[in-house]
Amino acid sequence: MKKIIILTTVLLFALFLVKQKDMTFRQSILKAIYPVVMFFGKIFPSSHAALKNDKFIQPSVSFYQLQAIANNGDTISFEQFKGKKVLIVNTASDCGFTAQYDELEKLHQQNKEDLVILGFPANDFKEQEKKKDDEIASFCKINFGVSFQLMKKSHVVQGDAQNAVFKWLSDSTENGWCDQAPVWNFSKYVINEKGVLTNFFAQTVSPLDKKVLAAIK
Repeated sequence: MKKIIILTTVLLFALFLVKQKDMTFRQSILKAIYPVVMFFGKIFPSSHAALKNDKFIQPSVSFYQLQAIANNGDTISFEQFKGKKVLIVNTASDCGFTAQYDELEKLHQQNKEDLVILGFPANDFKEQEKKKDDEIASFCKINFGVSFQLMKKSHVVQGDAQNAVFKWLSDSTENGWCDQAPVWNFSKYVINEKGVLTNFFAQTVSPLDKKVLAAIK
């Protein structure tokens, strides 16, 4: 009995230490174990962890005719992204990969002039994004200092309710080659300066991975 009490006390103390001020215990623990999650992702990579448009196949539907609703309700026309690379990521607040918000922000700060990062919150995977749009923005700002563009919460998986941007990203009849929809939160798509979809990276690939850095250069 005494050992159980000691073990419980140690566990509670450990949880107290890992608990972050503006996160739930679950979010704090997920952030703490993120390096472990990524380590196993590298050891056991999936066959679709990274896809590349080696032949630079052109889209049949222009990327620049797309538009999406920002987190604050403004409509953003993708035409304004001509001449810049774009990294599109589906995101969530209660995921084992949520710490990638921090890495995405670092990427944003390092490449502000040439790269546009768009985060699309979605509740499609195990209901890991239940927050409302204003709560999502606040969570990202307070805990990860996010200043890149967040979009309005939507659906990113294939189906009738799929966001039109992710329909383009995961339909080869529109983007020219890729049928890969997000496999989990924090899947990533790279579009080059001419509106060509060049790369897909699964959640197990860090935004700061050398393959991603090469794709946005």
